Formats: sequence, structure tokens, C-alpha cells
Amino acid sequence: MARHCQLTGKKANNAFSISHSHRRTKRLQEANLQEKRVWWPQGKRWVKLRLSTKAIKTLQTKGLEAMAKEAGLNLNKF
Repeated sequence: MARHCQLTGKKANNAFSISHSHRRTKRLQEANLQEKRVWWPQGKRWVKLRLSTKAIKTLQTKGLEAMAKEAGLNLNKF
């Protein structure tokens, strides 16, 4: 499974790790992803998704159905 949020599409960012002597080495800033079971009221069941913490917070305000529609996600597959 790819390391990206299934609802927002958030993924890793290229960045530099900077040492005390200011040497730069490339590294990845990974998204904070969590495996989350979310209740889907329309389907009357739990859906297991890999979400970023930002998406979990947004999910509480917008709702699962609205966010899945924005992402073009079919919840029946999960």
C-alpha cells in the first residue's frame, strides 16, 4: 500500500536534513498516517482507511461521505 492519505492524497515531502556544521543531506518528511476505522452511516458498517491526522480532524467536521466524494473514493471497496 502506498504511503499517502486515502482521503486527502497527502504524501511525503522532499527536504534537507541540516547538521550543526550546516551540511545538507536529502531526506523525506513523511505524512503522519494512521490506520483508522471510521463508521460509515450510509453503508451501516465500519470502513478501515489510512488517513493523515489532518484528515482525521477534518473528517469530524465535514463527515466521511463528503470527504470521500471530494476525493473520488468509492467506500464500498473498503
